[in-house]
Amino acid sequence: MDRLAAMKAFVAVADAHGFAPAASKLALSPSVVTRLVAGLEHRLGIRLLQRTTRSVTLTDAGTRYLVRARRILADVEEAEESALAERGLPTGRLVVTAPMMFGRLHVSPLMCRYLAAHPHVIGELSLSDRNANLVEDGIDVAVRIGQLPDSSLVARKAGSTRRVVVASPQYLARHGIPVTPAELASHRTIQFTALAPFTDWSFARDGQGIRVAVSSQYATNSADAALWHAERDGGLTLALSYQVAEAVQEGRLQIVLGDFEPEAMPIHFVYPTSRLLSAKVRSFIDLAAETCDWNF
Repeated sequence: MDRLAAMKAFVAVADAHGFAPAASKLALSPSVVTRLVAGLEHRLGIRLLQRTTRSVTLTDAGTRYLVRARRILADVEEAEESALAERGLPTGRLVVTAPMMFGRLHVSPLMCRYLAAHPHVIGELSLSDRNANLVEDGIDVAVRIGQLPDSSLVARKAGSTRRVVVASPQYLARHGIPVTPAELASHRTIQFTALAPFTDWSFARDGQGIRVAVSSQYATNSADAALWHAERDGGLTLALSYQVAEAVQEGRLQIVLGDFEPEAMPIHFVYPTSRLLSAKVRSFIDLAAETCDWNF
């Protein structure tokens, strides 16, 4: 039995939650994938997957083995890429993750340009506002916004974005432009909970932090939904400057309280320290530096 092929089959089944979708991803028949996983379980002497007529789930042993199998497969791929890098050709699968809205607006176009320039790379872009575990989830590089906690990840700064308060010009014409954060109490506000999960909004002036309580008529965890409501005169909302750049430029939204903005939030590429910086990751980050202006 080819151990690596069996590991790949097992990881694919675990990711796809089924043998048929895993077989499709691997370009194999379902019977071959079933035989590979069964052979792996037989060799290990443990059951890795719990099968029913409706679903395939991991056993406790399978969950632990999945973490190790991902690392082994990643190391093998890295060794192959390192050898191929001698020719200077990025190759293999490049898995990138990014926050939902930033990924849609900025990382997705970058990935398209990258794949056009490197046809031997297979790209996978996962958009989520959850910070994934890069090693366990088999991710090569992540785009993260905000201060990074101490971790085993290597970070390379790619830009920064500001936290801004915006409203439609029509709303401001009717209700007035707030000059200080305290005036928010007399305005309608829209709570974007992913950025401001509490009822206090943070500001700063002369190096001093300012917190102001707001009472929002509308709360949502979607930046798109919050900004859509703001553009339709729903009130003031707190957002990141990259999220509103186009709407501000086109006059659909207007930034207020600019003198009270807190410190800008950095945008980083991060990747695991346990891995060499492969040719595919290095060339992806270099392309971003050459073609993307991520200082908002």
